[in-house]
Amino acid sequence: MNLLLSAAFVLCWSSGFIGAKLGAGSADAVTILMWRFLPLAAVLGLVAVTLTRNAWRGLTARAVLRQAAIGALSQSGYLLTVYYAIQLGVSSGTTALIDGTQPLVAGALAGPLLGQYVSRRQWLGLGLGVAGVALVTVADATAAATGTVESWAYAVPFLGMFSLVAATFLEGRSPARTAPSVAMTIHCATSAVVFTVLAAASGAAAPPAEASFWTAIAWLVVLATFGGYGLYWLVLRRSGVTEVNTLMFLMAPVTAVWGAAMFDEPFGVQTAAGLAAGLVAVTVVRRGTRGAGRPEDRVAEPAPAERAGTRAGVPRAAPEE
Repeated sequence: MNLLLSAAFVLCWSSGFIGAKLGAGSADAVTILMWRFLPLAAVLGLVAVTLTRNAWRGLTARAVLRQAAIGALSQSGYLLTVYYAIQLGVSSGTTALIDGTQPLVAGALAGPLLGQYVSRRQWLGLGLGVAGVALVTVADATAAATGTVESWAYAVPFLGMFSLVAATFLEGRSPARTAPSVAMTIHCATSAVVFTVLAAASGAAAPPAEASFWTAIAWLVVLATFGGYGLYWLVLRRSGVTEVNTLMFLMAPVTAVWGAAMFDEPFGVQTAAGLAAGLVAVTVVRRGTRGAGRPEDRVAEPAPAERAGTRAGVPRAAPEE
């Protein structure tokens, strides 16, 4: 049962990147995101006033503002860059891999920013992860050398990844944990406001008439948000944080294969090597964490941004794109 749940979680989370690609041909990124989050915010708001009212008791205005800031970073900022990068022509697999380096970067920064120990294995894992990203990005850029993708477009997903890192540290420094249902509601409401304002300001609020647009919206709401987010918490409760973090690093290869099959995105030897380097990086970091005993062997684990309800609109910040 756990294996089936894990497989379903990986597929649903990865579907967010594919859904972004589906919608990229029919509307602007802000239009897709606006219509993704408006119904989500409405549904979650209704649930908040009917089924989960007790979870909101004792919530302070300061806590709400902090969760709104986390949502703006881990959802709004992250998803906007992911969708924009894919709209610019960056492959869904490359975008997913860059996103997947977030825990490695957060772990490395935990040392200088939080004074936590960072082992040599941690830095080695980070180096391998960066090398994997470089391999896949170069392969993607080379395959798209027709001039349809500007070179600067590959920097856009990195902005989203660093937005996730910022959300991770902000959540990790929270004085108290917020219930997942409350956090998700605040995050989605924040994103709905942000994307509605951006869409209205750019004249892109009206949805297109194409059926493909609404197919993409349904895909993103049902599979990426409710499927990915719901399965995240189910797997977390059944298998623990380590299992969830490991599964997160399967998103890039699954998305790359899915994108190659569905959209004919590049997937050659160099892409496969880069994805393999990313998976090896995760293994190195995990072994370092398990073996942490002496100060020089300790690894700073990334702060639990989405473990407390920050994604994926989803855990661990938006992953899902």
